[in-house]
Amino acid sequence: MDISQFCEFFMLFAFGFSWPFAIARTYKSGHSGKGVAGKSPMFMTIVLLGYVGGILARLLDANPGNDWLCFVYLVDMALVSTDLALYLHYAAKGRCEATGTK
Repeated sequence: MDISQFCEFFMLFAFGFSWPFAIARTYKSGHSGKGVAGKSPMFMTIVLLGYVGGILARLLDANPGNDWLCFVYLVDMALVSTDLALYLHYAAKGRCEATGTK
């Protein structure tokens, strides 16, 4: 592993390490009825698109030794997608409760 791979891995690890805390916060806020105000689905979507770009860069790189980083990108994408799914679920639930529909 060269220094650029290590730095990229460290960045992905740091981002990936922070998402479970965001997921827990979304779950607690949504589950307790507080809602998910303050969360940004647009931000999470942009992050996901950034991860797609990172995966494409790894796959298009002439060095096949970098492909293992795609796995780390996919793990991070799964975490962001989980947070986004929770946001969408609790936002819809909040709208239904506000309008009195199910």
